[in-house]
Amino acid sequence: MSAGYDGGAPGGSGAAELALRDLVLAATVRIHRAGAGYAHDEPVSFLGSGFFVAPNWVLTCAHVVHAGEGGEVTVVYRTSPYDDPRAVPGRVAAMLPELTGRPAPGNWPAPDLALVRLREPVGHTCVYVSERPNPHFGGTGVFYAGWTAPRGRLQILDGRLTVQGTISAWSPEEQVRLGQNDLPSGVSGGPVVDPVRGEVVGVLKSRADHGGGGTSIGVERLRTLRLPADGSDVYQSVFHAHDRYHRDRQQAADSPDPTWADIQGELGARPGRTLGPHQRSELLGLLADLPPPVSTRALLDVLRSLPDFRVPSLVPAPRGWRDGLGLLYEHARQDGALKLVLDYAMGVLSAERPPAPSALAAERALWDWVRHAAAGLDSGYRHALAQRRAELLGRAQAAHRRAVSGTSCGAGKDTAVLQPVRPLLAGHPEPSVLLVVLRRGWEPDHCDWSVSVGGGPDQEPTRLYEGERAPLDGLVDHVAAPLAEAFRHCDEPGRPATLFVALPHLHLDLPVDDWRLAPDGAPLGAERPVLVRCSDRDQLPDEEPSTRRSGAAPWETDCAEDPDAERRDRWHRLHLREAQAEVLDCDDGVRRPVPEAAALRGLAPYTVPVLCRPGDPRSTDDPAALGRVLRAGFGVVLWRRLRPDAVCGEFHRGVKTVVDDGDGALFLPGAVHALRGQVGAEDTESYWAHGLAILYDDPHRPLPGTGDLLEAP
Repeated sequence: MSAGYDGGAPGGSGAAELALRDLVLAATVRIHRAGAGYAHDEPVSFLGSGFFVAPNWVLTCAHVVHAGEGGEVTVVYRTSPYDDPRAVPGRVAAMLPELTGRPAPGNWPAPDLALVRLREPVGHTCVYVSERPNPHFGGTGVFYAGWTAPRGRLQILDGRLTVQGTISAWSPEEQVRLGQNDLPSGVSGGPVVDPVRGEVVGVLKSRADHGGGGTSIGVERLRTLRLPADGSDVYQSVFHAHDRYHRDRQQAADSPDPTWADIQGELGARPGRTLGPHQRSELLGLLADLPPPVSTRALLDVLRSLPDFRVPSLVPAPRGWRDGLGLLYEHARQDGALKLVLDYAMGVLSAERPPAPSALAAERALWDWVRHAAAGLDSGYRHALAQRRAELLGRAQAAHRRAVSGTSCGAGKDTAVLQPVRPLLAGHPEPSVLLVVLRRGWEPDHCDWSVSVGGGPDQEPTRLYEGERAPLDGLVDHVAAPLAEAFRHCDEPGRPATLFVALPHLHLDLPVDDWRLAPDGAPLGAERPVLVRCSDRDQLPDEEPSTRRSGAAPWETDCAEDPDAERRDRWHRLHLREAQAEVLDCDDGVRRPVPEAAALRGLAPYTVPVLCRPGDPRSTDDPAALGRVLRAGFGVVLWRRLRPDAVCGEFHRGVKTVVDDGDGALFLPGAVHALRGQVGAEDTESYWAHGLAILYDDPHRPLPGTGDLLEAP
C-alpha cells in the first residue's frame, strides 16, 4: 500500500474513460410495464431507466416503477451492444419515500428511489456504487446514461453534465443540481457517475422544465430505507451482494474484460489516502462476508472508538461496514491513514454479532488481510494488532465453552446461555432523540422545529435537521423523515431510543405518541418511549402576587428567586423514593380547577400530578392549567387526552396503580411505554390508558437554546 495521495486527480487515458462508459452502458436497463399485453420493444410500455447495482437488483426512481401495476415491472437489459435485449420480470422491493398515493406528475418528493428485485436469476454486469458518505465528486462534471424513445424508437444514450450545487441541502429531500446539457424524457432512474473516481454517485431524478440539466439523488440516501418488522434489511442485502460481486469479479481469471477496479486504477483514482482500487474491492468483499452491524449505533460506536478520529455529524448516517470505511477517506491524517483503516477492520472484528461458523471463517479471512496489510508498519503496531487478535480469539473460545457446557451464569433458566461480547468502546450517554417545537408568536398555528440526537446530563444534543413555518396540525408530515433518520442513529436491536418531545406549554397535549412515521408503521408511543418536555418555560403563566405563599413547606424552595433550583430540588427528591399520584382536576368524576402554582408547591416532594380532564370544554380551567403545574416546579406529570365517552374511575384506579405500586418515578417512562404497547395490542385491561401522556422533563438535560431557531419569539 502507498501512503501517497493524489486527491483523486484523473491520471488515466481516454481509453480508460471509454472503457468506463462501456461498463456503465452495459449495466443500464430500461423498465417497462409488466403483463402479457405489452410489447417490450415498443415505447408504449416504456416507463423509464434503471441500472444493476448488484446481482439481480436494479436501482431506479420511485416515480418510474410506481407507474407499474401492483409493484410488478419488466426489466429489459443487454450486456453489450451486440446482444439481443432480454426481458425479465421484477418486483419493487423498497421505495423512498413510502407513499400510499401517487403525487401529481412532476411533484414526486425526494429521495424518489426504488429497488427492484428480479424474479429469476440472470447473468449481467453491475455498476460500482460509491461508499463515500455524501455526494462527493472528484471534479465538476458527471457522466450519465439512460434510455429514451425519440420519434417512437427506444435507444440508449449517455452524456456529460456539470455539477451546479444542491437543492434542500442537509434535509431528507436534498438533490444535486446538474446542468449544461439537455435531458430527454425517459432517462430518469439512470446512473450518475463520477468520471474522475469511476464510481456511481447518484440517480437521475428529473429534468429541468426550462433550459438544460436536471437533478440527481445521491445513492447514500438508500441508507434511510426503513427496516421492516421481520428484521430483513434490503440495504444490507443489496450492498453485501454488490461488494461480493466486485471482489469475485476481480479474482476471476476466466474473462478478458476489464473490471471496475481495473478501470479505476487506469483513471488514477484512489479511494482515500492509502488504498488502491483493487485493495478496496478486496477489503469491501471481506467486510461483506461478515454479518452487518447490529445497528447504526453499533457502527458509530466502532467509528468513535478509533484513535485520533472524530466522527463527523452526517445525514444520513452510515449503515453498513462499507459506509464506515468510506467515512475514513476524507477524515484521515496523511501519516495515519493505513493504521486508521486497519484499526477500523479490527473494530469490525470485535463488534457484536451472533455466533455462526460462516462468520468465524470470514473473521479469519479479514484478519489475514489486516496482518498482510500491516507488514510494512512498525513492529510495535504489528505486535499490538496480534495481541488484540489473541484477546478476541480468547473471548470467542470462552464464549463457545460456556455455550457447550451450559455452565454460564443463569444456565438452567429460560434465558439465552450465550450472550455476544460487546466491544469495549468509549462511554456515551443513553441513546435518545429530541424533537423541539417552538410556537411562532405571530403565527400561533405554525411552529419552528428541530431534530437532534444524543445529549445527556449537562450535555447539549447534536442537531441533525431543522425547519420553519410548519403547521402544527400537520407537523408529522414535516418531521417524519428526520425522525426516522435520527432513530437510525440511536436505535439498537430490541432497545429503541427514547423520543423526547419539547412542546410549547399551550400544546403539550399534541398527540406525538399517536404519530406514525410510515403508512404501515406502529404508533410512535407503542414503538418507543415518547416523553414530553416544555420548550418555552420562560413563557409559563405568571403567578398573581397575591397568591404567593409567605410560608413554605420544609421541602419547598424560594421559587421567586430561583425557579430552576426549585425544579432541580423537586426532581431530586421525587427520585429518592416511591412516587404517589395526585389527581388535581377531578374528584370522583366531578370537575374541579387545577390549584394555583403556590398551592401546588405545598404538595409533597414525592407527588406525581395527574390531570384527568385537561382540555375539557365544560371545565372552568383555562388552557394554561398544565402550565401552572410546571410553574410549580414539577418535572413529572401524567395526563390523558380526553375522549367524549371517557370514564374517570378506571383512569384514576389505573394511574394510581402504575404510580403508587410501581418502582418509582425513574421507571414511569417505561411503564407508560408498556401500557401504550398493550393498548395497541388490544389488551382490554389497559384501555384505561388510551391517550395517556407523560411529561418527563429532567432539569439536568438542557434543551438546545443558543441558536436563533430555538430562541423564543
